[in-house]
Amino acid sequence: MKTIIVNASPRKKWNTAEIMQSAQKGAESVGAETEYFNLYDLVFTGCRSCLACKLKEKTKGKCYWRDDLTEVIEKILDADALLIGSPIYFGQPTSEFRALVERLIFCIMSYDDGSSYFTGNVNVGIFYTMNAPLDFYEQAMKESLSSTEFLFSFLNGEIVAYPVCDTIQVSDYSKFNMAGFSQEAKEKQWILQFPKDLEKAFEIGANLSK
Repeated sequence: MKTIIVNASPRKKWNTAEIMQSAQKGAESVGAETEYFNLYDLVFTGCRSCLACKLKEKTKGKCYWRDDLTEVIEKILDADALLIGSPIYFGQPTSEFRALVERLIFCIMSYDDGSSYFTGNVNVGIFYTMNAPLDFYEQAMKESLSSTEFLFSFLNGEIVAYPVCDTIQVSDYSKFNMAGFSQEAKEKQWILQFPKDLEKAFEIGANLSK
């Protein structure tokens, strides 16, 4: 089994990164071969709408443009599982996350009948980290994020989405104009809930990589 782990956060040592590292350990615990990418270290664009992937004389399922994302896409399509995590900005994953999804999915989606050209099977675990509490996610965000999750169905595998809510954003809130948040409450949530989120990420990484 091959599992690709993608951190779609600009931070390489914070909530999303810790969740993805735990998911990676879960995958490795069941014997999967893993590879980890920090998306913000790469230089790439989203889909350029060139439609080269839809030309009849071109190979189906291949993005024409080559940049730092090319290798990541090729490795995902050759894997058995993809574990990807992103913080939520304005109710949606990061722009880099979205760019990857555009490039990964558009070239394997048929414009003839809406099916997938992809003949493999890649399980997908999606982890959202956010400042918002769980009830807000359930009421105001879960449904809208389901459209992003649907796009991964073109990879033909199982899809699991997991929200990591009410995260601590900075180590010292007193240094920032963030009076709307209580450091005490955030630290309590981090102590009581975040370890459970790490355990769940490990579990999902293991289950999707079996």
